Amino acid sequence: MSTSSATGTAPPEPDLTPNQLIQRAVELRPRLVEAQAEAEERTYYSPEMHKAFDDAGFYRLFIPRRYGGYEFDVPTFVRVLLELARGCVSTAWCMGLASGHALQVGSYFGERTQREVFGEGDFRAASVASPSVIAKRSTNGWVLNGTVGYCSGVPYSTHFMGQALPEGVPPDEAEGQMLLYVAPRSEWTMLDDWGDTLGLRGSGSHSIRFTDGRLPRHYVLERTSMVDVDVSDGTPGLTLHGNPVYCGRSLGVFTLSLAAIMVGGGYNALDEYENQMRTRKTPLPPMVPRIEDGDFQRWYGAAFGKLATAEAALLRCADEHAELCERTANGGEPYSAEDEQRVGVIAREIMVQVWETVEQDLFRSVGASTIRAGTRFERLYRDLSMCACHRNTAYRDPLYRRLAQLHLGIDAS
Repeated sequence: MSTSSATGTAPPEPDLTPNQLIQRAVELRPRLVEAQAEAEERTYYSPEMHKAFDDAGFYRLFIPRRYGGYEFDVPTFVRVLLELARGCVSTAWCMGLASGHALQVGSYFGERTQREVFGEGDFRAASVASPSVIAKRSTNGWVLNGTVGYCSGVPYSTHFMGQALPEGVPPDEAEGQMLLYVAPRSEWTMLDDWGDTLGLRGSGSHSIRFTDGRLPRHYVLERTSMVDVDVSDGTPGLTLHGNPVYCGRSLGVFTLSLAAIMVGGGYNALDEYENQMRTRKTPLPPMVPRIEDGDFQRWYGAAFGKLATAEAALLRCADEHAELCERTANGGEPYSAEDEQRVGVIAREIMVQVWETVEQDLFRSVGASTIRAGTRFERLYRDLSMCACHRNTAYRDPLYRRLAQLHLGIDAS
């Protein structure tokens, strides 16, 4: 993988490798398991865990090296998220959706914007694609007003990346007129409105409010949808950093990040199922340890095999995204909307398969006493059910249709 040769702020550990970063996520899993209930009560992970993530380098994974980041790739990112979710699904969701959007900023915004928002590498940005903010053009840029919900990862975010509609744009023209912006924390306020959902209560998915938030022109990209950026002519990030990681499309990567959290959460549930097998007996005579019972072995094996299949699909899909970026950067066939939909459809199927595996093979046989309020498996069931009903999976059928239209050359209008 080529990287930027420009000098700038060096990352804290210039020789850190992707495998070392992934191993740090593995080593944090016991702490994450122990802190699950506390994170849920707080609605996001603790300042101590935040420092551990910062020290580990997770937030710098996608930040370009010239700005103090590690400039790693999507396959590394999904493996880190998987391992963190194997400790706590809510925490992985909160951390992943705050750290992952450095990839879009590093890809689509110009050098001046990147230099100012990344600084020396202290950057985290929650993001929501729905344009619920109204932007009014000013002498020096834009003024934003409105409230954005479900800003996962916002408690520790230094910025917010979102979509806005210019003032006065009719609803039927909204799709082609959206603004993509990155806003410093000084321009918005986080609301205390998260924690009453069925699951993901520790994901830090609070709302934020803009009240005359002011952004300079170069913090806003006009007529740009973050989930449909044409990269066929390259990107500012590719030109600036010389790294193919910054010339990809983004919707598939977002879906892959959710799929990674789901796979890690599935293994989290499998780990707890194994704990129950090793410590409890079967409910009916002959009362034998569950670990020795053929039915529990079969249920465990079925879930293990299906989760391993989902993990294999996840890692291959992440590699495919990286290959598409490489092909585009090298002047080959550009990363197309069809390519992006294909990556997203595969990742979405992973999410569905994990949920069905946990619900059908583990939840139905783990036992009612294991899912009392506050237990590990009860929390996992709630968290994974929320992941499964996320807006991304809700669009499963329409996006099947969209993939077919793109592949078959059918006019979507």
